[in-house]
Amino acid sequence: MKRILSLLVFCFAVIAPSCGAEATAPDYRVVLADAVLEQDASKQSEMVQQLVDSGDDLVERGLIAWRLSELYLYESPGGTNSPIVLDTQLDTDGKAKGIRIRDGKFITDASGKELHFAVSDLTPADNTSKLRRAIKTTLDLFALAHPLPKMRRDTATKLGQQRNPEFLPNFEARLKVEKNAEAIKALHEAIALTLTASDDPAVRNAAIQNLGDMRSVNGVSLLRDMEQECKANPGKFGPETPKTLRSAVQSIDNYLWWGNLVGTLFRGLSLSAVLLVAALGLAITFGLMNVINMAHGEIMAVGAYTAFALQGIFGGGFLFSLFGKTVSVGGMGLKGGAFDLYFIVALVASFVTGALLGLILERTVIRFLYKRPLESLLATWGVSLILQQLFRHTFGAANVDVSAPSFLTGSVVVNDVGFAYNRIFIICFAVAIVYGTYLLLTKTSLGLQIRAVMQNRAMASCIGVRTDRVNMMTFALGSGLAGMAGACLSQIANVGPSLGQSYVIDCFMVVVLGGVGNIVGTVTASGGVGVANQILEPWMGAVLGKIAVLVAIILFLQWRPNGIFVTRSRSLDG
Repeated sequence: MKRILSLLVFCFAVIAPSCGAEATAPDYRVVLADAVLEQDASKQSEMVQQLVDSGDDLVERGLIAWRLSELYLYESPGGTNSPIVLDTQLDTDGKAKGIRIRDGKFITDASGKELHFAVSDLTPADNTSKLRRAIKTTLDLFALAHPLPKMRRDTATKLGQQRNPEFLPNFEARLKVEKNAEAIKALHEAIALTLTASDDPAVRNAAIQNLGDMRSVNGVSLLRDMEQECKANPGKFGPETPKTLRSAVQSIDNYLWWGNLVGTLFRGLSLSAVLLVAALGLAITFGLMNVINMAHGEIMAVGAYTAFALQGIFGGGFLFSLFGKTVSVGGMGLKGGAFDLYFIVALVASFVTGALLGLILERTVIRFLYKRPLESLLATWGVSLILQQLFRHTFGAANVDVSAPSFLTGSVVVNDVGFAYNRIFIICFAVAIVYGTYLLLTKTSLGLQIRAVMQNRAMASCIGVRTDRVNMMTFALGSGLAGMAGACLSQIANVGPSLGQSYVIDCFMVVVLGGVGNIVGTVTASGGVGVANQILEPWMGAVLGKIAVLVAIILFLQWRPNGIFVTRSRSLDG
């Protein structure tokens, strides 16, 4: 037994060092330093190519400096040369500390004091055109081993477009260790793009077919160019290549068509969500009081400017004009997650500011114009013009910038279709508002009174409902919803004095098309109008697209004058 144990210990002692030597990765800083000092140019290029997988920032910086003749040789008192780069920070004399490439430490004298160098005091390391090309190739491939998956993906995509056969071994080697799905896809795509330049027809056609099977959006322009080249020079690629190209391009084009359709529908859905929140209050007030409020769009603008003001308060402050004088409002200087809270606060504040403005408008103008729709239209149109000028004098005629909080920045990509987080939030927010409005109208005393007045105002008044108070509260509610719509709109549109005018007509079309006073109709119509605008405007232009939607709505109302859903009531004009 002792002999067996002794034998095992002996084997382990012999095998372990060799395994450790094989597992130890090369010191890439040492390799770079040795390459700089190497006298043989061909060996220098080979050593530079070994640095592709280093992932070391100092090695990357050293390669960049060497290529730009900013890598220097420092001769120590003992006569030994050391490749160094200079630190980015300069002292008062314009000198910088030297960083030794071999170990990443600062150059010091015998007493341990860090030395500072001027560029003129140092000798740049030699390089040649061949060596610079080798360094550039290494730097191009360097990011394939970057710690961030996004950088690895983007690098593979970029290098694949070059179709350089020298990159193929690096792509294949990286593919064996890559774990990120997007980076793996980009590497496969890069390999296929590179192989399309092969002289072997079988290899080239297989690569083209692979690009078609992968639905390569990055490769479709190359395939189209090859297709045109085949038509111009039929004998260049052989008989099978044109057919393979046609099949691959058609497959990618179909994929792009469906992707564009889904993206357009998603953008239309997010626009519909904003229209829905804005038109929801308009549907209630129009159905309840028969008042055409042309200032509804400006109430949306008030909500958007509220978001802008709160962004400044939470951040670095903002400027506005008051009685011709510029007023500065200081901010709290918050950053990160604390600053992002401004948008949550803005949603609540925009509802309050919109509701207060609607309350003032109803008490000072609207209450005197009930049952006089034409006069209410003209009066609220005048109010909208006054508010627009007020915005211009207060915040300026130019658009203001409302930045998105970090949790609404970016997008999720599914099959090359981007779904922006801010638009997803707006859609979910609109669903929540619709549900909240439904609960308000069906589960609360105020909602019961609103529905009673909508059904029969005179009868509701006879049984004790204070219709004047209901009008006031309903108008404030509708205006508050418009303010919240403006805050949401600030995340996907420009915020300026004319913001409301761009959407108020669409809101009225939604209300009329859905059926006056009908929430279900408003939801349905907002989806139709928003999606139709997003589909038609890219094809026909912004103006013609809106005209086409308006004409379609007019024709529909000729068939169904009461809209999609008819509100059942004994009296809507009472």
